[in-house]
Amino acid sequence: MKKSFAYPVIFMALLTAVFTFVLAYLDYSTAEKIATLQEIELQQKILYVFDIDVPSTNTEDINKVFKENIETEEIEGKKYFSRLENGEVTGYAIPVGGPGLWGLIDAYIGVSSDYSKILGIEFISHSETPGLGGRISEEGYKEQFRGIDISNINDDNYIIYRPAPGGNIDAIAGATLTSKSVSKFLNEDLSTFIKEKGGIR
Repeated sequence: MKKSFAYPVIFMALLTAVFTFVLAYLDYSTAEKIATLQEIELQQKILYVFDIDVPSTNTEDINKVFKENIETEEIEGKKYFSRLENGEVTGYAIPVGGPGLWGLIDAYIGVSSDYSKILGIEFISHSETPGLGGRISEEGYKEQFRGIDISNINDDNYIIYRPAPGGNIDAIAGATLTSKSVSKFLNEDLSTFIKEKGGIR
């Protein structure tokens, strides 16, 4: 009786130990590759913010174009990126974000080095509803941010949804809360960055 009771217990303990070891090994052996892929994905997104074309989706090409054009700086645990042209900084990609409808929205927005123009935007992560708020990741929405003139903004409202006076972006139909959240954190974070960098406002 003791033997028949102990056998399945020992068997399950050994089986659990084997699977635990296998999972731990897989986690360890793939951690570096996953980190590399995440870094390449971020590089792609930053290149998109600055509207820099990459000849292919090959990781080596992406990394090469990134290193040739972008400089990275980490401040208080957050990464900031500078666009370099002929050795001169022509723009910044800054981390922005805030609460959306279902969770945090994280993004990067590009601004010219003279703080007069928005260069582009890319969303890093969000939990918004596919087909509604999730459309913030679609090209049609993001491309609206290219080249927005913010040189004459005096009230920190850089992003304004049409048809309001001074509107420069179309909100996403059926996703009012997501649209408002995005404009809110973009305006707040852009204002903070420009003021801290000694911009014109």
